[in-house]
Amino acid sequence: MTRKVADCRNYPSETNCTLAISGEEDEVVRAASEHAASVHGHEDSPALREQIRGMLEDEKVGV
Repeated sequence: MTRKVADCRNYPSETNCTLAISGEEDEVVRAASEHAASVHGHEDSPALREQIRGMLEDEKVGV
């Protein structure tokens, strides 16, 4: 199974967040939505989780 990555550096933020989260897709979506709520002030909702799921990238190994 391909690991997925959510990387805050790919999106502008007021905090210039540099967090990257990688793992299995459901794990990353859950952790990234919790991070988006606690750090960036978003509401953790099904809509946010689907938006995050759509922005995930495959982890590049050995780069």
